[in-house]
Amino acid sequence: MRAVNVHKSFGDVEVLKGIDLEVYPGEVVVLLGPSGSGKTTFLRLVNQMETLTGGRIWVNSELIGIEERDGKLYRRKDSDISRQRSKIGMVFQRFNLFPHKTAIENITEGQLVVTKKSKKAAEERAWDLLNQVGLTDKAHVYPSQLSGGQQQRIAIARALAMDPELMLFDEPTSALDPELVGEVLTVMKTLASEGVTMIVVTHEMSFAREVADRVYFMDDGVVVESGTPAEVLGNPKQDRTKAFLARVRR
Repeated sequence: MRAVNVHKSFGDVEVLKGIDLEVYPGEVVVLLGPSGSGKTTFLRLVNQMETLTGGRIWVNSELIGIEERDGKLYRRKDSDISRQRSKIGMVFQRFNLFPHKTAIENITEGQLVVTKKSKKAAEERAWDLLNQVGLTDKAHVYPSQLSGGQQQRIAIARALAMDPELMLFDEPTSALDPELVGEVLTVMKTLASEGVTMIVVTHEMSFAREVADRVYFMDDGVVVESGTPAEVLGNPKQDRTKAFLARVRR
């Protein structure tokens, strides 16, 4: 994934002011920064839940949302945008599971509707993923009967069911009780060890320190500094980064 000079405005409010960011296959990139710095907006642009104001984003060398023909840019057809979006998995703060569907039905839904898999193939894949996130015993349980941590693990399984080329995580543990955070981070660490390409917005410093290949610190719509976890978290250069990390540690 590569983003070049990405801008996003909502009316007169400029939220992203020229973001350059690159994620190589198999890498885990963590985005840090205070609330309102533009991290979630950036993820929503990658997943085409918002439209770029300026700049370009490529996923697997394919320009997303727009295409170039004869030197001119055109918005992609809705069907083409849906195809691109299906290759990008996104896990939200608030789980976003279908409340009227069981855990296994949540995981099979996208496979049946978007990728047109057979019910048998979709369910086989769902059982594999339930096993991967440690929830085979909850296959026929509805979201309201699951803990927050269990719901988030199902949400991760649902995203993985689409065999995405890139996984986006938007503060996946922020809505969880502290004792449930670890079970979700464990699943994410396993994905990282398996080479899943990930962009993670989080305030979990231990995860960033242990798992990230690179960390980007954002503030006020710009990347303030980036580097390895040791560089950004252990030896930050910029005052804004130092102040943020001091607040988080307190």
